[in-house]
Amino acid sequence: MKLTEKKRENIIEAAIEEFRQQGYLGAKTTRIAKQAGVSSRTLYNHFDSKEQLFNAICEIMIERNSVMAPVAYDADRALNEQLEDALQRYISVITEKETMGLNRMVNAELLRDLERSRAFFAEFATHDYPMTQLIADAMQAGALRKADPVYATNQLLGLVKSFFFWPEFLLGEKQELDGVMQDCIAMFLSYYRVTDTGS
Repeated sequence: MKLTEKKRENIIEAAIEEFRQQGYLGAKTTRIAKQAGVSSRTLYNHFDSKEQLFNAICEIMIERNSVMAPVAYDADRALNEQLEDALQRYISVITEKETMGLNRMVNAELLRDLERSRAFFAEFATHDYPMTQLIADAMQAGALRKADPVYATNQLLGLVKSFFFWPEFLLGEKQELDGVMQDCIAMFLSYYRVTDTGS
């Protein structure tokens, strides 16, 4: 890693901690620079303002939430198993300790600033969830009824996140949830699975 890249990484890491401890309004670039071991001038060479630094952290959070590659449908495997595998991997990605910390820090600021929140979610909406491809392919193959795959994915994730993301986000601990993932998938499939109506 080049020295300039290392300095930028150190600045971002220091900024994440500063925003986490002080909030956006209370954060100071002078403290961020000191914690990163760089001068304020060096910090501003990388980031024009505190806002630009926060926006860079938002982009990192989106990237971490989107790190899982799209999942393709396999006609030779049971769809419920494919959905469960994809969802388990996705939940493990978004509940990873550092990613969860970023989520908490960024969301705290988004709750305070409506305009920033709108901009963030407009950007986030341009990134497909990894299981969107799986659901779209299953619809194309006739395993699920035709619908908007993005909408269907959001419905499924709404169910799953209410049990596997938000309790950990708010309470800081994983819940005992044996069988809940399978129940969420069963509810989803009861609505979207194509059933044979022939005699």
